[in-house]
Amino acid sequence: MHEYGVSLFGLVYIIIGVVVALSNGYTIHSGGELLSFVLAMFLWPLVLLNVNLHVAV
Repeated sequence: MHEYGVSLFGLVYIIIGVVVALSNGYTIHSGGELLSFVLAMFLWPLVLLNVNLHVAV
């Protein structure tokens, strides 16, 4: 049987993403900033390579 949910790898990946996003100035004060934060959270390796994921709304 398979359990449905987040694996340990997925959980660690998301936690690292949140830390990287917050430490690189991504915030959650408006809709556009929320989208930028979510992108940065899931694409955090790109953020570490200095790719700008800020979305202009």
